[in-house]
Amino acid sequence: MRAVVFERYGERPEVREVADPLPAGHGVVVRVEATGLCRSDWHGWQGHDPDIALPHVPGHELAGVVEAVGDRVTDWRPGDRVTVPFVCACGSCGACAAGDQQVCERQTQPGFTHWGSFAQYVALDHADVNLVAVPEAMSFATAASLGCRFATAFRAVVRQGRVAAGEWVAVHGCGGVGLSAVMIAAAAGARVVAVDVSPRALELARRFGAAVCVDAATTVDTALAVRELTGGGAHLSLDALGSPATCAASVNGLRRRGRHVQVGLLPSPAGTTPVPMARVIALELELLGSHGMAAHTYPPLLELVASGLLRPDLLVTSAVPLAAAPAALAAMGTAAGPESATVSAESGTVSVAGAGVTVIEPWA
Repeated sequence: MRAVVFERYGERPEVREVADPLPAGHGVVVRVEATGLCRSDWHGWQGHDPDIALPHVPGHELAGVVEAVGDRVTDWRPGDRVTVPFVCACGSCGACAAGDQQVCERQTQPGFTHWGSFAQYVALDHADVNLVAVPEAMSFATAASLGCRFATAFRAVVRQGRVAAGEWVAVHGCGGVGLSAVMIAAAAGARVVAVDVSPRALELARRFGAAVCVDAATTVDTALAVRELTGGGAHLSLDALGSPATCAASVNGLRRRGRHVQVGLLPSPAGTTPVPMARVIALELELLGSHGMAAHTYPPLLELVASGLLRPDLLVTSAVPLAAAPAALAAMGTAAGPESATVSAESGTVSVAGAGVTVIEPWA
C-alpha cells in the first residue's frame, strides 16, 4: 500500500510503498477512504509525543470500509462503513468498565502508538469496542472529521464544559476543533465569542454561529476583550488551539466560577505551561481537560448530525490526495498555530489556512 512515512522528527515525510497491515485477533483493517489532517499530527511529526517510534505513518481521524477482520471480532464484517475515535480503548480496564474509554488505561492511538491513517489501509485494535457505524447518508469526509475534532469538541462543550443555553462561551483558536466547538455551542443556545488571528477563521466562526468575533492579531489583550464583550467574562471557555498564550487568555477571560476546558495540546521545551492560578483560586474557576469521546457515546452526536442541527460537513474546506499530504503537514508549522493547511494538487502550492478541516483521500 501507499503511505506517508517520516524517518526523523521534523524532516519532510514522503509517500512510499509499505507492507499492508494485518488485523490483530481483536482488530480489523480498514480501507481508508478519508482521513483528516490535524494539528496533533503535526505535533507527532515534530517529536512532541513520546509514544511514536520511527519510522512512522501519521494520521488518526479516519473513515472507511472494513477490509479484513480478526478471528475474535463478532460485530463487524468486511464491507461495513466505519469510523473510530482517535483513542482505541481496550474494553477491559477500570476506566473502560466505568464507560470512560476515552481515558482507557491501555489505549492505543492510530498515528501515535502505531502506524496511522495517512495510508491506504490502517489496522485498528479492539474493533468491537471502538468502531462506529457510518450512516449511508454520511460522506466519508464528514465521518473522518468526527473521530478527533468534532467528537472532541462535542464532548468538551457538552459533557466536560456543561454548556447551557444563554451562557457566554469563548473559543480560542478557530481551526477544526474550534469551529466545531463554535457550531456545537451555538446549537446548544449559547452565545459564542470566537477568538483567532485569521480573518478567514473568524469569517467561518460567524457563519457557524459566533455572536461576536475577536481578532487576536490586532487586539492587545484578548482576555480583557472577552470580559468586556460578555459583561464580566465567559461562563465557559475553551483553548482549542493549544499554546501558553491561548491557555492563559482562556482562563483570564472567565467570569467568577467559570469553566475552562483545555482541548489543544500544550507542548513546551520544559514540559509545562504557566497557568494563572491566582485567578483560578480567587474566582473559584474550574480547569478541565477533554480527551476525545468514547465510541459508545456517539449516537446522540450522530442523531444531531442526521437531524441537520449540527453540520460537520460544512467544516470540510478542502480535500487533497495522499501525494499532497507531506506538504500539507509541513505547512502547519509555518504560521502561529494553524490547524489546517490547504494544498493545491494541481499546482503543488501550499497555503496555511487556520480554519476548517483538510481531508486526505488516499485513493485519489
